[in-house]
Amino acid sequence: MISVNDLKNGLTLELDNGLWTVVEFLHVKPGKGAAFVRTKLKNAETGNVVERTFRAGEKVAKAMLDRREMQYLYKEGKEYVMMDNETYEQLQLTEDQVGDGKKYLKENMVVQVLMHDKRIIGVDIPAHVELEVVDTPPAEKGNTAQGGSKPATLETGAVVQVPFFVQNGDVIRVDTRSNEYLDRC
Repeated sequence: MISVNDLKNGLTLELDNGLWTVVEFLHVKPGKGAAFVRTKLKNAETGNVVERTFRAGEKVAKAMLDRREMQYLYKEGKEYVMMDNETYEQLQLTEDQVGDGKKYLKENMVVQVLMHDKRIIGVDIPAHVELEVVDTPPAEKGNTAQGGSKPATLETGAVVQVPFFVQNGDVIRVDTRSNEYLDRC
């Protein structure tokens, strides 16, 4: 059990017979009355997001998650095949289990698979990935004065806004949390 005063983004809680991940939280101390914590929680299984308010100091159950390092091997139909790096056992994950990170998955990439009671609840991909640009329009002369951007399709199918100087074949680093271009490698 932990106090709601100690909540952090990304923390997983056991509430109402389900697993909920903290998306946002705000500790509020009004001028009158008791302090409270306003949260946005995402259901780990269904993806539903709800807002919930707790009294300051209230106790909640922290979920015990097992993080296993796995290697993404390949996509088979609508399922993603992962290999456990310790046991070499192969698992097939659905698109829902992989989540939004599927647009950055590249073969042989190492990811963290989150499990609770032998049940897969999600996949954490690295915060930054290096991917090759496969399609982006050429920069036009005179476009670079204002420092704008153009869309670029990456080798995994993800589309990211990049500066005009990025060309087809360039390898770029992308922040997977915000879907933003970071730099050219």
